[in-house]
Order: sequence, then C-alpha cells, then structure tokens
Amino acid sequence: MKRKLRWAAALLVVLLALGLAALGAYRMRRVQAAVTLPSAPARKGDFLVIVRCRGELKARRSVQVTAPVSKSEIVSAIQAEESKIELGLAEGKRGVREASNQLNEVSNEAKVASLTRARDKAHDEVELFRYRLGQMEIKAPLTGLVNYLSNYSQGWINAKPFKVGDQVWPGAALVEIPDLDTLEMEGKVDEIDRGRIALDQEARVRIDSLPEITFPAKLGLISPMTVMGWEWPPTRSFRGFAKLEKSDQRLRPGMNGAMDVIVNRVPNAISIPAKALFTHQGKPIVYLAGKGGYQPVEVEVLARNPDEIAIKGIPEGSKVTLVEPEKKGRE
Repeated sequence: MKRKLRWAAALLVVLLALGLAALGAYRMRRVQAAVTLPSAPARKGDFLVIVRCRGELKARRSVQVTAPVSKSEIVSAIQAEESKIELGLAEGKRGVREASNQLNEVSNEAKVASLTRARDKAHDEVELFRYRLGQMEIKAPLTGLVNYLSNYSQGWINAKPFKVGDQVWPGAALVEIPDLDTLEMEGKVDEIDRGRIALDQEARVRIDSLPEITFPAKLGLISPMTVMGWEWPPTRSFRGFAKLEKSDQRLRPGMNGAMDVIVNRVPNAISIPAKALFTHQGKPIVYLAGKGGYQPVEVEVLARNPDEIAIKGIPEGSKVTLVEPEKKGRE
C-alpha cells in the first residue's frame, strides 16, 4: 500500500509539473506574440480630413516656339553670298561705265541710270537675304526647360521629337517652354468627392519621385464638368488644380503625384493607422497591446482618411495592433 501511495504521489508531482510547464509555455507564447505582432502608437493632434486625388504636374503658362510663317523667309547662306557677288560686279561695271561716260556724258546718262538701278536692286536683295537669314535664328521668349515637340512630317505613327537637321514646315510648333513658376497639380476628383471640395481650400502635394517632400498648395480651379480619361477602361472624373505656393527647380511638368485637399480639421484628436481599426459585432474596436496580451477596446470614429482614422476612446500613446490577434492566431 505504501508503495502504491508513493507511485501515486510521484505521478501527481509529474502531472503538476507538466501543467505548470504548459501554463508557462502558454504565457510565453502570449508574450512573444505581443512582441512580434506589428503595432503603432496612437497620436494626438489636429487631424486633417482630406480628399486624396492622383494626378500630374502641369504648367499653367507655357510658350511655343514656331518656325517662320512663309517658306520664302528661309533661304540658304549660299544664295546670300551669290547676291553679294552680284552687287560687287554691278558696282564694278558702274565704275567702268562712269569712267567711259566722262567722254560722252550726255549720251550715256541712260546707261548710268540703268546700272544704278541694277546696283540698287542688288543691294536690296542682299539686305533681304540678310533679313531672311536672321529669321532662321529663333530666340526663346522666356528662360526655362525646353521640351521638343513631335515631328509629324513622317506621319503620326513615326512621329519623333524634333532634332538638329530636321526640315520644318511654315508655322510648325518646334519646342514648348513651360513657366516653372506656374506649376500646379492637376488631380482627378471622383464624383463622390466633388461636393466636399471648394475653391481656395488648402492642399498638400506629394510627388512620386520626391516622396520625402510635401509641397503646400491651394485649390484654385475645379472643372465644371467631368472629363474623360485616357486609361482603359475609360473613366470620367472632375479635375482639380492646386497651385504650388513655392516653386522648386527639381519639379518638372508631367511628374506624377497626389494632392490631399484639406476639407476639415478635427482638433486634439487621437489618430491611428487605418489598418488598426477592426469591427466586432458591428462596432469599431482596436486592440491595445499589453504585457498579458491584447485587450479589445470599443472606440468612436470621428473622421476617416485613406491612411489614418480619428477616434475617441483610448489615451494618447497607446499601442494598437495592426493585425487582428484572432486572425493572426488562426494563420
């Protein structure tokens, strides 16, 4: 009997040890899960309610440089040199005639007048050629970035930007020079957001190639009707134009980016990432990370943005998880 009791006591000790080990492993897993789950702090401050629009930079003002209007305005330098030679020959003949006319001035007055007219004509042609040669040099009306336009002389399919040596036709648009001080962001505004934006609202412009910089701007123009886009499938949307308050030499027309139009401000709001808000039984909740695991807390949503949400119900600095704990456990 004593031996059986000792065996029973030993078995009870083993089971108790196994239970304590399982409990410790469970708590360790909970602690490890609390450490490994991604989380973010809840921040307090003014929450900017925005309408986000994708678009590209455009210059409100740009100037095109075109070729001379008439083909007769462009001649080669060889023709100008030939006219100079003709002028010299005419002047030489006139000198010879004047020397011979001293013997018979009266009879040769008509010939002198004829040669004088020939000389004057050659002189006028030289001046005309000089003017035409001057028209071959086109000066830009303003400084800035030169954008060579497409040359459609070989058809639309084979169109390429103009280059040195290309022949141009009268009135052809050769280059375009945008005024970089008039850059603005043209954003596509969805129809559902059109009623939320208005003129003179503040905006924040971000360029894809300069993600670390935010450019302040102001909404200056909204298209009165929707515009058809070039993408496929085709879509229609309004256009909003935000003028940059300060120019930057790194910006160029055609750069892609986004603008956030500020439509409202929520002062002293607690903001969290949009991924940190979940739904439980139809109510919004967040999970606060703690030493013992995750505690679901019901919150009140004040405003929403594509990336952030303003809420009420948790203190500033609370750690909220970006992944739902139950879903993480099932995975």
